[in-house]
Amino acid sequence: MGCYVLTRKQILPISIEEAWSFFSSPENLKDITPPYLNFKILSKSGSDIMYAGQIITYHVRPLLNIPLFWMTEITHVEHGKFFVDEQRFGPYAFWHHQHHFKPVEEGVEMTDIVHYKLPLGILGKIAHFLFVKKQLNEIFDYRFHVLEKKFGTVGKALKTA
Repeated sequence: MGCYVLTRKQILPISIEEAWSFFSSPENLKDITPPYLNFKILSKSGSDIMYAGQIITYHVRPLLNIPLFWMTEITHVEHGKFFVDEQRFGPYAFWHHQHHFKPVEEGVEMTDIVHYKLPLGILGKIAHFLFVKKQLNEIFDYRFHVLEKKFGTVGKALKTA
């Protein structure tokens, strides 16, 4: 089938309100994305409050500095608990990214679950093996470290790929 799953968990010593405010704002994506990707938001809905149906467009340069257009739709939102973004146009054949937030004793446990599939059949599978899986893990590793610097650490972190 060629569908892959990436799961990451991280606990940050912040309130659920602070976590939601930061992660539900598309403007903050640039801060937690590695600079070499040259991530740029092209357009958003004009609303500061995330809502189901919201469309956000980007340029990202994951390979050879070639700009790729990416359009996502926020398909599900439960304020303070989770939201889902899905690719409508972009580099993947399928992209479904769940962002979950759960209050815990130490702060907030954040869980990212990404289901994705590459285009091009066997060539996509080869690309995944050669560099896509590694690059996605590097992106989420980068986010993990940036978030620790920004919000601090509680000494608990879970990473699964």
